[in-house]
Parts: sequence; structure tokens; C-alpha cells
Amino acid sequence: MKTLDDLRFDNRFARLGDTFSTRVLPQPLDDPQLVVASADALALLDLDLAVIDDPRLVQIASGAALWSEAEPRAMVYSGHQFGAYNPRLGDGRGLLLGEVINDAGEHWDLHLKGAGSTPYSRMGDGRAVLRSSIREFLASEHLHALGIPSSRALCVTGSDTVVYRERPERGAMLMRLAHSHVRFGHFEFFYYTRQHEALRTLLDHVVQWHYPDCLEHPEPYTFFFRAVLERTAAMIARWQAYGFCHGVMNTDNMSILGITFDFGPYAFLDDFDARFICNHSDDSGRYSFENQVPIAHWNLAALAQALTPFVEVERLRASMDLFLPLYEAEWLDLMRRRLGFTLAQEGDKALVQRLLQLMQGSAVDYTRFFRELGEHAPEAALQRLRNEFVDLAGFDAWAAEYRARSEAEGSDQADRQARMAQVNPRYILRNYLAQQAIEAAEAGDYAPVRELHRVLSHPFDEQPGMERYAERPPEWGKHLEISCSS
Repeated sequence: MKTLDDLRFDNRFARLGDTFSTRVLPQPLDDPQLVVASADALALLDLDLAVIDDPRLVQIASGAALWSEAEPRAMVYSGHQFGAYNPRLGDGRGLLLGEVINDAGEHWDLHLKGAGSTPYSRMGDGRAVLRSSIREFLASEHLHALGIPSSRALCVTGSDTVVYRERPERGAMLMRLAHSHVRFGHFEFFYYTRQHEALRTLLDHVVQWHYPDCLEHPEPYTFFFRAVLERTAAMIARWQAYGFCHGVMNTDNMSILGITFDFGPYAFLDDFDARFICNHSDDSGRYSFENQVPIAHWNLAALAQALTPFVEVERLRASMDLFLPLYEAEWLDLMRRRLGFTLAQEGDKALVQRLLQLMQGSAVDYTRFFRELGEHAPEAALQRLRNEFVDLAGFDAWAAEYRARSEAEGSDQADRQARMAQVNPRYILRNYLAQQAIEAAEAGDYAPVRELHRVLSHPFDEQPGMERYAERPPEWGKHLEISCSS
């Protein structure tokens, strides 16, 4: 395993030049302290766990020091925000420090969020607050543990720096990792500013380094778009299957790799509600839970528009037509497995949809329902869950169909329960749990956020002594207001 001095850099994006990013040095935080770190994320860089106790980690993660090979750059991009095009966005509070190559030959972007003002800060201070940094850290690592593609989080550094939002708060920085931080909005910026040669350069860069298989096809750009679409459909299917609501699906927050990116006012469903809006600033419900599928399709269309100088429109349209079938196939496969099925049958989609319709308005806890369904034989589980529903007759009809469907599979009961435990989490990142950990951290106690991170890193496992993290949320915990300022 490596120390911080052993990391090897290959800053490919920085070599594209000033057309694509601006060199900016991070602005250090005052009196930085390590809040929480991820051993799993450290391992991606082949870093030894002892690095957590290395004071240089805090210095680097708070902007006070840099590796000699780092080339901090603020990336330029644009994007559609709540449906309206914003012509110039860019990294307003984050810096791409450089790209590290691990021993497996993988490139990992090191990105420092909250590093201070840049040319793209748009009158902002370029800072991040402790609460938003903790929320992104927890979500990044938890989604990965659930099997949902996501950027990763290495650590959060707190400080005594005062940052003003709705109230004075403590400034913080998040060190995050991804194979690339290129977004849909990168392509939009060069398309709408008519810098088509730069657009081609960006396209060639992304295809060469992140989609090399596309180079084997006679039309690599066409297959690149299709690959992005496939990955995005798979990601959204996992969001919907596990009840994750992103909250700000602007095109500048959509990763070209099809990973969950730029966490803000996100939330997992507590009670199932297809119309759930997690972002208090989203007055129209554009990014509600049920709208995430059509919005992902809309965002892909925006990316397709930016590729029209190099890909025929009809080929882009043909790829767009694949999105919904790909999404539905992935989502239905996940929902089958969550219900304990191993075989596909024609009526499965209707069975799942009827269950969700029954959940709607019944205040059924989405995560606990599936976990409890797999903890007992179907008959016993259905009896235990029946009283969760308002429409008892409707649930009884559904339960009879589910029971027959389960019996038709003929699988061993122990095998069924083991399978379901592997796809139905015991623990989910609920907003109230994050809020409790944040309040403790703001008071200087980092133990709760570290414990919550440990629990959420193994969401499918039974963890003795941690049962409180699997409890139903209190009523106040279901109604926390989270806005974009998070």
C-alpha cells in the first residue's frame, strides 16, 4: 500500500489546455480538522489506511498543500438548469487537482469541492459548508455500497472558516473521486458557443479515455452516445428501484459516465410517494421522484443536440428510442429480485406496478417493506405487512397473486431469503439520520457521522447494536426541508 508521497499523476484533462479549464489554486481553510474518511475510497488509490492519521491529508484536503504533480484546474461548462439554458457555469467552488493512476492502471480524478472562488463562481464565495459536504460524502459512499453507480468520496475536512448561507456556518471541503468529472454541460458549452473544433477535441478525449470500445466501430461518436445513454438508463433504473431522488437533475449535474453526481438536496424515500419532491426549491416538481425517468430522457436529448455537428440526427433519434426500453428492462429486473423472483414472467411489470399503487397513500416505508418481505416465508411476511396498507382488499388480492407467483418459482425458502437480503438493504441513508450526524459534527463531535458512514457502508448486513439506524423515521424526520443551498 502507498503513502501520500507515492501517488503517481497523469493529468490528461489539464493537458487539453486553457480552452477547457483555468488554473486556480485552492484557498485554504482556517484550522482544518478531519471529519470523516472512507477506507474504501483510499483503497481505490492504493493508499494505506494509516493515511487517515497522516496530518498531510488534512493539509491537502483543506487546500493548504498540494502534491508537486497536481495541476489544479477549474473546468468550464454550461447546462440547462430547471429547463432553462445557462450559457456559462463551470466549477464555481471545485477544483480538479489532478488524475492519479493506481496500480490497476485506473485513472481517478481528485476533485476538491469547496476550494474557494474561481472565474466561474458567479459572485459566489466558492465555499462549501459542513452540512453539504457531509451529505455528499455519505451519499457517495452509500450509493456505491448499494450498487448504484456514483462518484466516490475520500474525506471531509471541517474548519473554523465562517461561510454565510441562510445563517453563518462552518466551511468545509470534500475530496471526491471519479474516473471523469466531464458532464453533459461540457458538450453543451462548446456546442452553443460554436467552438466545434474544441467540441471535437473534447469528444475525442472522452471517447479515447473513457469509451475506447467505441473506437472499434465505424461510427465511434454514434456508439459513444448510445453507450452514455445505456449507462444513464441503468443508473436511473437503480435510483427508482431503491427510492433515490437526486433533486437537481440539471444537465451540468449529469455525468458523461452515467454515475450519480453532484449531490445536493437529495433524499431516499421514507414512505413511498411517487410524487415526492426532495428539493424545497423545486416549486414546480420538475425533479420529483416520478419525473426522474422523463427528465433523464430530456437531458440525453440535450446532449444529443450538442453532438449534432458530428452525428446524424436520425442516428441520435434512433439511440434515444432505446432509452425507455433499456430503463424498463433494468428496473424490472431489479424489482423482480427485490421481490425474490429469479425468473421473468409476463405479468411481472403489472404485479410491481400494482404494489406501488397500493403503497401510494398508505404511508408504507419503502425500504422496510422489501426487507421484511424477505425475512419470512411469503405467507408469514404478507400477514405481517398487511396492516401497513389502507386498501386491505386490494392488498389481499395482490398478496394472493404474489404468493402464487412465489410458489411457481419453487425455490428453496432459505435460498430465497438469502437472495432477498442481498438486494434489499437493512439500512438506508435517511435525511433525519444525516441531519443528526450533521448537528453533532457542527458541535464538534464527529463520532456520529463516522458511525453512520460505517453502518451505511454495509447496508445489506445485519449489524448487531446498530438497530436504531434501521428504524422507521420519526414524523419530523420525514419532512425536513432541503434546498439547493445545501
